[in-house]
Amino acid sequence: MDTPAPQPPYDLLGVGIGPFNLSLAALADPVPGLRTLFCDQRPEFRWHPGMLVDGARMQVPFLADLVSLVDPTNPWSFLNYLREQDRLFPFYFAERFQLPRREYDHYCRWAAERLDSCRFGTEVTALHWVAGSGGGGLFRAELTDTATGRRTEVQARNLALGVGTRPVLPEAFTALDGHPHAFHSADYLDRRDDLAGARDITVIGSGQSGAEVFLDLLRRHAGDGVRLRWLTRTRALAPMEYSKLGLEHFTPDYTRYFHSLPEPVRDALVSAQWQLHKAASAETLAEIHDHLYERTIGAPIDTAPVEITPGTAVTEARPGPCGGLELRCRHADSGAEHLLRTDAVVLATGYRAARPAALEPLARLIDWDRDGRYRVDLDHRVATRPELTGGLYVQNAELHTHGVGTPDLGLGAHRAAVILNAVTGRTVHRLPTRTAWTGFAPPGAAPVVGRTPAAERPPTEHAPTESTPVVPRPQELTRAATAGR
Repeated sequence: MDTPAPQPPYDLLGVGIGPFNLSLAALADPVPGLRTLFCDQRPEFRWHPGMLVDGARMQVPFLADLVSLVDPTNPWSFLNYLREQDRLFPFYFAERFQLPRREYDHYCRWAAERLDSCRFGTEVTALHWVAGSGGGGLFRAELTDTATGRRTEVQARNLALGVGTRPVLPEAFTALDGHPHAFHSADYLDRRDDLAGARDITVIGSGQSGAEVFLDLLRRHAGDGVRLRWLTRTRALAPMEYSKLGLEHFTPDYTRYFHSLPEPVRDALVSAQWQLHKAASAETLAEIHDHLYERTIGAPIDTAPVEITPGTAVTEARPGPCGGLELRCRHADSGAEHLLRTDAVVLATGYRAARPAALEPLARLIDWDRDGRYRVDLDHRVATRPELTGGLYVQNAELHTHGVGTPDLGLGAHRAAVILNAVTGRTVHRLPTRTAWTGFAPPGAAPVVGRTPAAERPPTEHAPTESTPVVPRPQELTRAATAGR
């Protein structure tokens, strides 16, 4: 391992550069004297490249960019990106609040390539805590250049884990893992050509990804006789909740309320609120209906080789004895089972947060909950053993503690600002105390405490928490993988 001359520790080291850590890098960029570094093993920024389907649009307004909902004057805003691209007038005349997915990806790459703190092709292979002789300490990170294999080390006072989520392969599909004609929607564009020659294609999953894949396949196979099937476990293809008051579940107010609830209540709410964060947009569902309507003009509805079947779960999937794939299905309402044969399967079955391997040396110092998940305070700081005094923060790994807004891009800039305020111990970014008309707690209940103003906090060498500190519990630590979306 190379040992260059020692450098002062970074104030913040970001592991992974997705939209959330990129937001943190963008908001930290203009802060005087703050030393930050963000590393990603990929050679360049890419945002869900397998789902950048032509015509696919974001589900959030363009203001849910890297910085605008905290600091619209920041040079890394989407509007400044448009100015740099000479696209302000075209965007103005387009009169569209939601961006094409491809444009959001290009905007993020524009920022990532220009931010000096972002280093791609650099894998964080291990993270250690080095206690100081007089108290305190620093994180030590081992870095590997993915092109040359060269290894270096850096030190940091705080860490921000933004490694993203991983595609979920349901247990019923274990036998198809690696099959050339069964793959996750995360790889859809890269693997779409693998579907050539298939005369029967099945899409699994009722969320936005499933709807977009199904719509793309409808457009590509109009009139060629290929049978397309859309199976979902949900009993109805209900659209994403998009009413103006319903969207207030994606505000800091609701995040604070959700965080105040007992853990069993939070866990129950996450699954019950699927329509807030896992359903397809009404616009995409309408496009599917419009396509089918026009496709069947002058002919009976059932002449189109298309099947849309909600309320049906796949209990087992395996390669067929004569080629193709076999899916054993169960109808939710009747309990009836049937065997379905298809040539290919696209699994739009979601994503789940996962603990990065680099965190393993720190695992014994983290105060995991009983299900092996991070305990996360309102500042997004992970609870740790007393001897680890540095700040360990997570982004998009706290669905179980912060609710449905966790993976939502609209809360990304706010979360990044909360972390920056905590890391610096002062109000770098002023944040509103009230963001929703809705009062989520019952009348007369004690208000959910927001951030303590920096001026009222005692000075501290390390990051403060939001309201009260999380005291590490001295119970036996669980080593299971983290849960989440």
